Amino acid sequence: MTRWENYLKSAVQILQQYGGDVPLHHFLKGFFKQNPKMGSRDRRWVSQLVYDYFRLGQWEQSANMEERIKAGVFLCEDEQNDFLNFHSPGLNEQISLPLEDKLPLVKLNGNGFSADALFPFTAELSAGIKGEEWAQSMLKQPNLYIRARPGKMDQLLKHLGLSDTAFVQIGEQTIQLPNGTNLEKIFPQKNWYEVQDLSSQQTGSLFKPKRAENWWDCCAASGGKSILLKDQMPSVNLLVSDVRASIIQNLKSRFSEASVGNYSAQVIDLTVDNFAHSLPRKQFDGIILDAPCSGSGTWGRTPENLAFFTAAKIKEYTDLQEKIAMNVLNYVRPGGAFIYITCSVFKAENEDMVEKLVATGKLKQEEGGLIEGYEKGADTMYAVRFTKI
Repeated sequence: MTRWENYLKSAVQILQQYGGDVPLHHFLKGFFKQNPKMGSRDRRWVSQLVYDYFRLGQWEQSANMEERIKAGVFLCEDEQNDFLNFHSPGLNEQISLPLEDKLPLVKLNGNGFSADALFPFTAELSAGIKGEEWAQSMLKQPNLYIRARPGKMDQLLKHLGLSDTAFVQIGEQTIQLPNGTNLEKIFPQKNWYEVQDLSSQQTGSLFKPKRAENWWDCCAASGGKSILLKDQMPSVNLLVSDVRASIIQNLKSRFSEASVGNYSAQVIDLTVDNFAHSLPRKQFDGIILDAPCSGSGTWGRTPENLAFFTAAKIKEYTDLQEKIAMNVLNYVRPGGAFIYITCSVFKAENEDMVEKLVATGKLKQEEGGLIEGYEKGADTMYAVRFTKI
C-alpha cells in the first residue's frame, strides 16, 4: 500500500471515530499518540485531509468518505500535490483554478455545490452577511494574525525581516502571517505580541477605558479581550471571571506571560441569581460580555463544528446569552459602558439580542455592529457598545 493510500485510510479511520464531542485538534493529538509510527509529515498530511473533509460542511455528509476527502482537497487547496495526483490526477491538474471555476467540477452523491448545502442556515444569518460568499469562505482556512503589544511593533518587524517570512502589516498594531508560522522561532520574546484574530482586535475600538476605572470582563475565557483592554489603559482595575476553574488557571498563566498586573480573577456562574456576593464592588465603569455563543463566526478555523451543528442549538445559546446579559448589566454604573460581543454570524445571537437589551430601558445603544471578517481571511464577529441609562 502506498503512502497516499495509507493517508486516506488513516483519515477515514479518524472520521469514523470522531463524534464532535471534543475539539478536532485535541482528538487528532490523541489519535497520533496512539499511532507513534506516524512521522511529522504523515501527521500533517492526515490532519489536512480531515480538515478539508470537514470544510465541506453539511454538503452531502452521507457521501462516500474517501470521495468526500478528495473533493475537499481539490476545493480547499490551491497547489498541485502528490496525494491528489495519485487518487484523482484529473482534478489535480485543475486544482489551481479559481474557486468559482472548481466548484462546478465536483459532485457528491450526484449533487453539485450550493451555499445552502454546505451551510444550511443562511436564513439565520445577520444582516450584511452574504450567504454565498460566507459558505464559500468555509473552504479556506483564515489567516494567522498577531497584535503587537504597546511599543513592540518595530521589534516584530525587525525580526520578521531577518526571518524572511512573508507578512502584511495592517495598521499600527496588526500583522498578518501565513498559517503554520512558527512564531517562537521568529520572535525571542512572547510578550511582544498576542495571537489574536483581526476582528477580535477590532472589538477593542469600543472599549475606550479611562485612567483607574473599574472594569469587569465577565466571560473572560482565555483573556484576549482583557489583555487588549489593559494594553489600552494599564491602570484599569480589572476583574476577570469565568464559570470554568481550569480556564481561569490558564488565563492566569497567559496574564503572567503577558506581564499583565492589577487584576483579580474569580470563578463565577453568571446564570445563578446569587453571584453578587462574589463581586468586589456593586458597580463597574465598564463591563465586557464576550458572550458564550455558537462560535459560528470562527468555523473557518474549526470546521468540524459546522458539520455537527443543528439549528436548535441557536436557541440554546440565545437563552444563555439573555440570562447572563440581564444578570450582569445591572452592575454597570449609570453612564458606564456595556460591551456585548459574539463570534457568531446568527441574527438571533446578534441583532435580536441587541434589541432585547435595548428593550430593558436600561441601556442606550451607542455604536458597533457586524465585524465582517470572512472576506478578509478573518473571523466574523458582532460587537456593540451601550451606555447604561
